[in-house]
Amino acid sequence: MIKNRFIKQLFSSFLDMMPILAVVLIFQVLIIRQPIPDAAQMVFGTLLVVLGLTLFIQGLEQSLFPIGESMAYAFARKGSLFWLLSFAFCLGFSATIAEPTLAVVTKEAAVIASQGRLIEDTVVAKERYALGLHLTIALAVGSAILIGMIRIIRGWPAHYLMLGGFCAVMALTPFAPANILGIAFDSGGFTTSTITVPLVTALGVGLATAIKGRNPVTDGFGLAAFASLMAVIFVLVYGIIW
Repeated sequence: MIKNRFIKQLFSSFLDMMPILAVVLIFQVLIIRQPIPDAAQMVFGTLLVVLGLTLFIQGLEQSLFPIGESMAYAFARKGSLFWLLSFAFCLGFSATIAEPTLAVVTKEAAVIASQGRLIEDTVVAKERYALGLHLTIALAVGSAILIGMIRIIRGWPAHYLMLGGFCAVMALTPFAPANILGIAFDSGGFTTSTITVPLVTALGVGLATAIKGRNPVTDGFGLAAFASLMAVIFVLVYGIIW
């Protein structure tokens, strides 16, 4: 059964990659009209991507989603608001710290900041800037998940938080340095990536399912969007303070 599921997921991952490969090949052959450089390496890399995507999805289905949902249900049944909110914050914070995409982007942002003479062009200065940016975004996501858990428990409409967040972004933008705006607006996308989104979604859906009177569809989703918005707000504040 596991073998059949893996083969089906492998085929599905290959189909997901086909549109990307088709676009690359069409533009390379018909528009640019140049041969594909190192075709063998490209094929091998594509196979690795398909295999990696398959293993990643299998891992989500067999570990992250069940763990997130079961822990949310267990905390709701236990009735401890303090531990539920503590777990939500720690989960959001740690998942963001572990995001590989965010680590790469913050390091690149530090390099650009040093080239623009915003910070000293030293290894220590760049590491401090990257670490500060990384921790700021992690705090933003942790805070967003904590507030999102309160929203689910209280039954607040999701659009209230989103409207408030957008108003905060618009209020902070004129005061933030121009060099931080692009990083801030992109930070939401960096944050909600491969590790954070599955955990956050599983936690929200699990809690909404466990609480009587809550709808997993209307109440369980929306945490990832709010986490992205909070990341923008926190990075804008980081730029103002820095």
